[in-house]
Amino acid sequence: MTPVEAQIRAPVDRETRAWDTQDVELLISCFHPAMVWPWPPTPQSHDPMTWVMVLGRFDYERWKRSWQELFDAHALVHNRREIRKIVVSREGDGAFAVVDIDTLWRHTQTGVEQNWKGRTCKVYTQVGTQWKMIAQTGALEY
Repeated sequence: MTPVEAQIRAPVDRETRAWDTQDVELLISCFHPAMVWPWPPTPQSHDPMTWVMVLGRFDYERWKRSWQELFDAHALVHNRREIRKIVVSREGDGAFAVVDIDTLWRHTQTGVEQNWKGRTCKVYTQVGTQWKMIAQTGALEY
């Protein structure tokens, strides 16, 4: 693993810790201010014509409130994540990480489960000395 690949692993691991601990501040720290959050309705929805826009352009308060609502209403059953590949741009200022995820939430009142399972592509850009997630594909099964 190159030093830059290790730098990309760090924000992936930070995001994983945020989900594991349901730490909304840590989660929010992962995102670039220009990020938006599209998501496929199912893990089989490879055609982006069917995707939905979960969260528009990053807004600290709105995104914090949205993720805190998820954390407040759900118990994390498990959060399994494996980095499969890291690719860094030739210039060293952009990268993506392919991450297989299996994150299972259970609603604390209804018991209904929500499973985020599949392969994601997390896209990062360098902001000063930090790497921030600027885009992500939703969890898709391949």
